[in-house]
Amino acid sequence: MTISTTSPATRSTETSSAATNAIDFVDGFSRRHIGPSPTELSEMLSTIGFDSLDALSDATVPADIRLDQPLDIPEPRGERETLQGLRTIAGKNKVYRSCIGMGYTGTVTPPVILRNVLENPGWYTQYTPYQAEIAQGRLEALLNFQTMIADLTGLPLAGASLLDEATAAAEAMGMCISIAKHQKTGFWASDDCHPQTLALLQTRAAGLGVDLKIGPISEIDFSYGKGGLCGVLVQYPTTDGRINNYRELASTAKANQCLTVAAADLLSLTLITPPGEWGADICVGSAQRFGVPMGLGGPHAAFISTHDVHARKLPGRIIGVSKDSHGNPALRMAMQTREQHIRRDKATSNICTAQALLAIINSFYAVYHGADGLLNIARRVQGFTAALAKGLERLGHKATHDGPVFDTIRIQLGKGRTHAARQVADAARERQINLREYDDGSLGVTLDETTDRGLVADLLAAFNFGHYTGFDIDELLSEAQADGLCDLTGFARESEFLTHSVFHAYRSETKLLRYIFKLMSRDLSLAHTMIPLGSCTMKLNGTSEMIPVTWPEFSDIHPFAPDIQWRGYTYMFRELEAWLCSVTGFAAVSLQPNAGAQGEYAGLLVIRAYHEHEAAKAGKTNDRTVCLIPTSAHGTNPASAVMAGMQVVPVKCNSRGDIDIDDLKAKAEQHSEKLSCLMITYPSTHGVFETTIRSVCDLIHEHGGQVYMDGANMNAQVGLTSPGKCGADVCHLNLHKTFCIPHGGGGPGMGPIGVAPQLAPFLPEHPVQRPDTAGEFSIGPVSAAPYGSASILAISYVYIAMMGASGLKKATQVAILNANYMAKRLSDHYDILYTDANGYVAHEFIVDCRGFEKSAGVQIEDIAKRLMDYGFHGPTMSWPVPGTLMIEPTESESKDELDRFCDAMISIRAEIQSIQDGTLDAKDNPLKNAPHTVGAIGSDNWSHPYTREQAAWPKAWLRDAKFWPTVGRIDNTYGDRNLVCSCPPMDDYS
Repeated sequence: MTISTTSPATRSTETSSAATNAIDFVDGFSRRHIGPSPTELSEMLSTIGFDSLDALSDATVPADIRLDQPLDIPEPRGERETLQGLRTIAGKNKVYRSCIGMGYTGTVTPPVILRNVLENPGWYTQYTPYQAEIAQGRLEALLNFQTMIADLTGLPLAGASLLDEATAAAEAMGMCISIAKHQKTGFWASDDCHPQTLALLQTRAAGLGVDLKIGPISEIDFSYGKGGLCGVLVQYPTTDGRINNYRELASTAKANQCLTVAAADLLSLTLITPPGEWGADICVGSAQRFGVPMGLGGPHAAFISTHDVHARKLPGRIIGVSKDSHGNPALRMAMQTREQHIRRDKATSNICTAQALLAIINSFYAVYHGADGLLNIARRVQGFTAALAKGLERLGHKATHDGPVFDTIRIQLGKGRTHAARQVADAARERQINLREYDDGSLGVTLDETTDRGLVADLLAAFNFGHYTGFDIDELLSEAQADGLCDLTGFARESEFLTHSVFHAYRSETKLLRYIFKLMSRDLSLAHTMIPLGSCTMKLNGTSEMIPVTWPEFSDIHPFAPDIQWRGYTYMFRELEAWLCSVTGFAAVSLQPNAGAQGEYAGLLVIRAYHEHEAAKAGKTNDRTVCLIPTSAHGTNPASAVMAGMQVVPVKCNSRGDIDIDDLKAKAEQHSEKLSCLMITYPSTHGVFETTIRSVCDLIHEHGGQVYMDGANMNAQVGLTSPGKCGADVCHLNLHKTFCIPHGGGGPGMGPIGVAPQLAPFLPEHPVQRPDTAGEFSIGPVSAAPYGSASILAISYVYIAMMGASGLKKATQVAILNANYMAKRLSDHYDILYTDANGYVAHEFIVDCRGFEKSAGVQIEDIAKRLMDYGFHGPTMSWPVPGTLMIEPTESESKDELDRFCDAMISIRAEIQSIQDGTLDAKDNPLKNAPHTVGAIGSDNWSHPYTREQAAWPKAWLRDAKFWPTVGRIDNTYGDRNLVCSCPPMDDYS
């Protein structure tokens, strides 16, 4: 099928100056995505000495890796045309009522949150809150999330979200190993955990050196594995709905120096004893049912909580309370923020594994409902489940377990009918209901917030083999209550939760709406200004791209629903995979990794599996475990390599920032027999197209290794070159960078991998739904769902469809132009640290600020904070080179915005010069005191030797639109020494 109403042959492209046929004209999206106008493009090209974008491309991209033909992607489609076509595709999905469970349930996103958070660019275009002074609103929402998780799980220290429940369980397993200092390597996972969790644990275990055992808790052996068990994982309630008492297990585990991990259902914890109260050391799970649609698997925020003593072992991000320069409370990311780049291969975890936007929605859901509202939802779900169980009993069916229920029951069908399970499942599907089908012929039913009397009646009819029972649901509930199905004696929660005033103060929609916008106003986003972060590619997230995400046809499908019900998704996946294959020059793509760091990890696992397969064919064991990584690499690279069980060997860079070829040759020869791969970023992390890339890849291949290309800088490649053309074997793609999925304040993301033909047979599998791209020798799953965060793939699909091959190429060219134009403008005021032999950069560049500390006492942080006074987010600080700023403008910013940022940087340079000249005080100056808040500017006690005007309005444009940081500079050291990671009592704010 085609989603276009006209053929490429007859439809004019958006690059045409005028339509050749009036009725074929399409109002192209490319000119809206690309910021500079044609006139501005000409002016910028002239400034750097070129007469065309193609001439600039030829001068910057090495000739031996340039593509010699366009991408195999259709011509651009208009916005309306694309959405109409995608509506047709979405119509192929069938939205059934889901009773499958397994950690995914229906939910209701309150409309005030749906419209004003999930669909609001003021929330979804924010960046990870590394610059905390202009991220206070988001940090408060995430602190609310942590408080919610800590309260519900009964464990005092919670993180700011992880990717999904299965990966959170795997992170907890790694945490147990780390706490045991690798002296105990056994880990026991109960066989009644969700199957996708168990499968992902198996994937992770090998790289972590874990001796994983999956079996019944009744058979647990604390001596299992080297040194015994370091941890045990239980599901609470179990995957089939049993509510078990794990107190004795936790006590015995503690006596054996073993940690207990509970994978818990968040809503159930409003009714049953929190894991922290029965002895669990760590709790993980998914917050999906707190207002985030299923979306065929994501994105969803996972959670993790533990005791304070394990603070430095907790994976991911933690939001903490500190104070600012005025002594006021202020929020920022705690400890692990800096760990990724400082500790590299010894980092506790990969800090890029987060789902901030979804955690924010979860937190607002809790604020919206409060404790009473959540209890009402939980009791309603339990009531419907108990009523259903009693109705099934009347029909002669029996739950496979005795005792109280929450939301899930497993049913053994009554005797007397052959193929009964199939008949019931078919009868349910006739009523557009999906059940969970077990291998033993039993059936599972999970109810949720969306359940009503009609669903229960339809379920009873299905279990009556298609005939309505006429049972009165309220009567069934009364019988169930009388029989104790809702009696949680021995399991009931007795402690209070969500007692902080934030969960009580916003009961009316008016108050909640104002709270949402108050927090949003404290965060700088792309709705305000450019965010020029090198390597992060903060480009336009077009409204048309975002619209399909919340269509029910995409958002309301369970990831384990029969694939015949999501043919529209299948069609979109196949087209997107084909387009990404064309972009990368590879043979196959897996869409499963649900973050860039997960893509790195998946790519390395594929390489490892390939070497193991090749060794096995030769009758050998795989010794290829060495991963060469340049010292300039992303901090995620060494962390991912260690997770994949590889030995990291650093490779030097030369004075130009390029890979030191001599050192690479020496390391490749030294480790030739054990060489697994090279991890490389292209263009380089220093923002330059290295001319040696093909010879580098050839060298690694000569020594039997594979080349992994980090896709962080793909925004400089698309349409001009490709990883395959460069000689790489696998590359992950940050769809939340190059392909327009928004950053969401630090997640969601997607990191699919493309691979060369020899690696295709090893692409990830999934135990419940096999992806079409899974190969003959597949690695295990790397995400909980078979297609990762499937619902947001629609964003990249729409972007590529609207841009087409020509638009994608032009976007890359303009990204390179914008960077070179800015570098040229700033070069008279700052040293540009790395360029190619001709003096050009790729899509980003590095400004050297190292000399300012000695000459003026100005550190790189001072410049970043001062940029806030000019209304900008600071560029990437001190990476890959300490004391520098890495700037990436992207193609979406117009010339006037680029000039505004350059003017701000030039003005700051003049302020530094004034300090050097003695005109400004070396300690009391606008840079050292930045950022300046309204409170500081309006104070009666202004005592600085510079004016309020210079502090807050150093440029005229700031009088027209000014973004005010709500706190002064934050004291990170104080926060780490006084760790507070949940909402403090309100008295602390007074």
